[in-house]
Amino acid sequence: MKVPPPPAATYRLQFHAGFTFEDARRLLPYLHSLGISHIYASPYLRARSGSMHGYDVADPSSLNPELGSTEDYERMCGELARLDMGQLVDVVPNHMGIGDPGNYRWVDVLENGQASIYANFFDINWRPEGSQPQAQLKLVVPMLGDQYGKVLENGELSVDYANGAFAILYYDRRFPVAPDTYPRLLDGVLQRLEEELGHRHDQVQELASILTAIRHLPPRRMLDTEGMEERNREKEIVKRRIDALYTASEQFRDVLAGELRLVNGHTGEPSSFDRLDVLLDDQSYRLAFWRVAAEEINYRRFFDISELAAVRMEDPAVFADTHRLLMRLIGEGKIQGLRIDHPDGLRDPAAYFRQLQESCLLSLNGDGGSFVVPPQDDMRLLTGKDRSVDSDEKFYVVVEKILETNERLRTDWVVNGTTGYDYLNVLNGLFVARANEQFFNTIYFRFLRQGAQRFKDLANSTKKMVMLISLASEVNELGYLLRDIASSDRRHRDFTLNSLTFAIREVIAALNIYRTYTEPETGRASNEDSVAIDQAVAEAKRRNPRTDPSIFDFVGDTLLLRDDTNAASREDRLKFIARFQQTTGPVMAKGTEDTAFYQYNRLISLNEVGGDPDAFGRSLSAFHRHNLERARDWPAALLASSTHDTKRSEDVRARINVISELPREWRAALTRWTRLNGRKKPTVQGRVAPDRNEEYLLYQTLLGAWPLGGLDNSFVARVCEFMLKALKEAKVHTSWITPNTEYEEAVLQFTRTILEVKESSAFLDDLSQLQKQVSWFGIFNSLSQTVLKLGSPGVADVYQGNELWDFSLVDPDNRRPVDFAIREGALRWIVEHSEDRLKLARKLLDAREDGRIKLYVSQRLLCLRRERPHLFVGASYAPIRGNQQVAAFARAAEGQTLLIAAPVQIASQMRGALSVPIGADVWRTEQLAVPGEPGRVYRDLFTGRDLIAERGTLELAEVFGEFPVAALLSE
Repeated sequence: MKVPPPPAATYRLQFHAGFTFEDARRLLPYLHSLGISHIYASPYLRARSGSMHGYDVADPSSLNPELGSTEDYERMCGELARLDMGQLVDVVPNHMGIGDPGNYRWVDVLENGQASIYANFFDINWRPEGSQPQAQLKLVVPMLGDQYGKVLENGELSVDYANGAFAILYYDRRFPVAPDTYPRLLDGVLQRLEEELGHRHDQVQELASILTAIRHLPPRRMLDTEGMEERNREKEIVKRRIDALYTASEQFRDVLAGELRLVNGHTGEPSSFDRLDVLLDDQSYRLAFWRVAAEEINYRRFFDISELAAVRMEDPAVFADTHRLLMRLIGEGKIQGLRIDHPDGLRDPAAYFRQLQESCLLSLNGDGGSFVVPPQDDMRLLTGKDRSVDSDEKFYVVVEKILETNERLRTDWVVNGTTGYDYLNVLNGLFVARANEQFFNTIYFRFLRQGAQRFKDLANSTKKMVMLISLASEVNELGYLLRDIASSDRRHRDFTLNSLTFAIREVIAALNIYRTYTEPETGRASNEDSVAIDQAVAEAKRRNPRTDPSIFDFVGDTLLLRDDTNAASREDRLKFIARFQQTTGPVMAKGTEDTAFYQYNRLISLNEVGGDPDAFGRSLSAFHRHNLERARDWPAALLASSTHDTKRSEDVRARINVISELPREWRAALTRWTRLNGRKKPTVQGRVAPDRNEEYLLYQTLLGAWPLGGLDNSFVARVCEFMLKALKEAKVHTSWITPNTEYEEAVLQFTRTILEVKESSAFLDDLSQLQKQVSWFGIFNSLSQTVLKLGSPGVADVYQGNELWDFSLVDPDNRRPVDFAIREGALRWIVEHSEDRLKLARKLLDAREDGRIKLYVSQRLLCLRRERPHLFVGASYAPIRGNQQVAAFARAAEGQTLLIAAPVQIASQMRGALSVPIGADVWRTEQLAVPGEPGRVYRDLFTGRDLIAERGTLELAEVFGEFPVAALLSE
């Protein structure tokens, strides 16, 4: 089977029990009419029951039954094939959800410990440094709501029997009991049965035989393959025999029930729980208070989420087990591309992508069962020097890699590019008025009544905070690893554990990228990685002038294998490097995206995944430079503007960016609003709530997300939900770990009060004046960013529902149900009125608040992408210079040229006047120099007009004569 071509455009669909395979199938004709070539599916392998996102995969070898049957899935794939569409599927290789009983691999590990056939599947440290001897070889499971002793003696833990096996119940959770500890429950049953039936009774002898078999099970320790298989086989036979005895013998059932009542204890009698305590202590896991996770958890997690356990994807057996179903579906032609979630969690991302590509190609050739990491020399067509989308040797793969400013995607990754956060931030920056940065600094920090602060400094502090609070166990593990390395060298053995752990925290906090990619087998680091580490070490020294600098040098030298004279410690150093690299990403994500982004509110449209709030906007030159690099290096990478993970939708950001153009109006409004609302702030714990920073955030949020239909109860509820999440994420007055409910409720009370018409009519009337301005120009910002995105090099991605105006905030707000019926009806109306495009464009412009204008612009360019993919993926890219408030470029291929032009910072261009930015009154005599020979004719995709470049130029008054954005095609 031939390698499928890259998508022309994708449409993200969030699958869950409320949006199934059948729902998607019914939607496909609409998406096809919209111009979409591929659906972009959220993870749809079996996830935790009730999952709304699918990233907590419980069983990667089966489809999620909550999304429909296998037949439903087949029908969806059949409809995709009928419409000549494909699908890009989200894959989660780093971790699995362990809170669902359907994750039989995790259950087996809990049951059998190191003797489990899946013991090496998960990234578990069975012998954590610094733990108590009794904790060795135990998996810490921090799932309890209180201290273990309290939970036990409150009767919240109990032993339950089902289908031949015993389990510990904790509300709706079941934790398996190791079969070799069954005698603690069954010895007493045997004794009672012997008393009642006699020791020669068949049922008594069967139970005695079962207990003998249990005592001959291979032990729960590291076993060879033969020992593991024997234990796995024999324990299941034991369970079947117990189940048969339970079914056949009423006496056994009654005696067992009585025995379990004794074991489960009685509330108010602490000693009655002793037997249950002993049984629990004999397991391969330790049930613990959830707060223990921060310091003592001994399995790698996804960030700080204990219910998402990391897997050892570097093990070929794990890769094969987790990818078997995906490879079969690829081989059957049902999946045409993959989106890889969180590759930075993998031990060796480059090796994973090589293995993934090899497996995809083998599957397409009918050999999906072969999973091998191909030799580097055999990957010439798949790596660095040959990244052409015309290559028949690369399956379409994009990666959720967050690139920091000036960071580039690794060229040794066999992928087609990122999921587009890098593009999102460059595009968004075009609409921020860079000239007003100092003005905004003054407004923000005076409002806060504090001195100016760089985001970089705040992020350094918040990263250290999360390392001390929620990710302490991961950092502590690094400290122990580094102490062992130091202890093996007489020149470094005097570095103490505490000082080494401190130095590690400081270096991680100073690292300005998510992670480095030193090869974990060889220790070979790229020049970029060496520079990143050296810069982090230098920054750590600068921030800690009272600390001996040699300890930071030791951290850097270890990470880069400098002064590697002690051969005995090389393996330890490589282990430290690998674990360090898997730790820095979660620290960056939790410290910046999930903390600092909610504390630094100067202009919140800049607080986006992969963004740098210190960078107040981007220049046209930076935008064109980014697009030129994409066209050259990653022509099939995704182009994103809204995703399931963005902090705000593209349309909310487009509105908030307008504020950057109206600093005087913003400053004056803040003064009035704080005066109008000052007395509405409750006092809680000796302070008013919200604080001034939270109030500043709230006002921007209202301007950005205000419904076009006006204030209603659902909007108030959404804003309150957002503010509650923002408070907890910021971790200033409350947090997820230690909630301050009194403070939270005070902020929500303030929010509800200022949005209550009877209580706050003066404020709401005043707010509406600036909101009207922001909304007016925000619409044109949104149209411009839509046209620029859909014309740029790469594969355009549309997040579900965003083809109309969408003013969603961070999840779960951006995962609300989408009203597709409205969108289908709007598209039908557009198609029915498309014969006279100029008349249609004018109607849509007049009725722009209903969103059909965005749908129309999207549909015209998406259909062009599907019909002429050569103009978008692989075409040349040429910036067109001219007015500094117009972004324009040309795409050319096969004798055709597409000219894209869109205004940016429109409020500045219009000098704040609420007028439509079209015609000579706005654009006067300004021109665009266009490529090609003079006299070339361009057809406007939106209005149907023909424009002639008489002297190799086009008048902006013509380009934007009838419509505020332009896509001009020349054959």
